[in-house]
Amino acid sequence: MATIAKTDWKAREQGLAAGVADLADQVVQDVSDTARDAAQVLADRAKEAGAAAVKSAGQAASYVSKKAEAATSAVGSGIESLGDSLRQHGPRDGAMGTCTAEVAKSLESTGHYIKHQGLSGIGEDLTNLIRRHPVPALLAGIAAGYLIARATRR
Repeated sequence: MATIAKTDWKAREQGLAAGVADLADQVVQDVSDTARDAAQVLADRAKEAGAAAVKSAGQAASYVSKKAEAATSAVGSGIESLGDSLRQHGPRDGAMGTCTAEVAKSLESTGHYIKHQGLSGIGEDLTNLIRRHPVPALLAGIAAGYLIARATRR
């Protein structure tokens, strides 16, 4: 009878061990599934957040661009108005009259250009100018950098 109980006990231990192993496998599988689901949810949320950030950045850039264009147009109008005012209130005769008329004409044309071309047009024109004359543009950039460095060093 002692051998039956011992064998019975061994069988129960083996059955219990198999049950625990099966339970452990099931727990591991459940944890793995839960982790995979959580990772998928996090990835989806990250994609959504990234898309929202890109959209917000695009909207902010568009807003800033519109404001910059409006400011540029306002500056152009102001310069054009200054030229007109100089023409109306400046001397009309002699060398001063000729000089005043030329300065007023330059201010008006510059104001008109800035107002109607905007920043994008100015940027395109500047890019084309640099492409046509790269060496003078490089030298002008170096000179501007030198002057800025000297001015900030003081």
